[in-house]
Amino acid sequence: MSADTEPTLPTDPTPRPGRDGQDDVARELAARLATLPPIQVLYTDLDGTLLGPDGSLLHRADGQPSTVGAAAVVEALSAGLTVIPVSGRQRQQLQHDTRLLGLTDCIGEAGAVIQRDGALAYAWGQAPRDLADTPHDALLAAGAWDALRRAFPDDLALYEPWHRGREGSLLLHGAVDPAAADAVLADAGCAWARLIDNGEAAGWPGRQVRAYHLLPRGVGKAEAVAADLRARGLRPEQAVAVGDSPTDARLAQAVGLSAIVANGRGAGEGVLRLSAPMGEGVAQLVTAVVAARRRQEA
Repeated sequence: MSADTEPTLPTDPTPRPGRDGQDDVARELAARLATLPPIQVLYTDLDGTLLGPDGSLLHRADGQPSTVGAAAVVEALSAGLTVIPVSGRQRQQLQHDTRLLGLTDCIGEAGAVIQRDGALAYAWGQAPRDLADTPHDALLAAGAWDALRRAFPDDLALYEPWHRGREGSLLLHGAVDPAAADAVLADAGCAWARLIDNGEAAGWPGRQVRAYHLLPRGVGKAEAVAADLRARGLRPEQAVAVGDSPTDARLAQAVGLSAIVANGRGAGEGVLRLSAPMGEGVAQLVTAVVAARRRQEA
């Protein structure tokens, strides 16, 4: 795995869905979309969602070459949808990925960094702004990472090399209880920070570990999407979101319809599980959204 590729989370060994399963999801999508106004924006996670294994746009979940993910983006754009990647990736990498996809705007570092209309903004949340120029550096200056490192010396580490170049958050991996970590942060005078579990991760030989985002409170993907919609003058009901992780599932708080691809984890109440994995699942959602728009605009 290269240093240029965000780690792809392990996926469930989900069998390819049968026709009945696809039809059931298609009916559910159509029914939910019929209750919403025409969708204007699609927010999509990248790794494990739009992108296939090892962060490839041109491979499906089983590793076979496929253009289905790329075709889904083309279909969405051709129908007039705004497509916005919402990822844990750091900004410089995500901006490059966004350009390759033919897109302009993006939300990185799990909601901590927002690029819109050529302008960069940090989501500070409850972080004090007088400590450093970026939320990432404020977390370091306040001693948030030092406190966690001392409390969990054998169970938490910076996620090499993908933690590098971050501006709004720290990317960690290991095996800790986020509630216990938050208590450590509070004792260290950093109650404004929190540790968010982002699901299973790799990079720790011989051990099952999870990925974590260390973020200011009030910062996350759902908060960033809600702010982005307000900036665009749109209502939550005019947007859909798709992802594969617990942080993606929380986007249900911010949009009219939230979905998890078949290989994903963490689908909660109100989140629709698609019957296809990765890019095929995104394509399933896009096809339904475009069809609903055409019916509504006819």
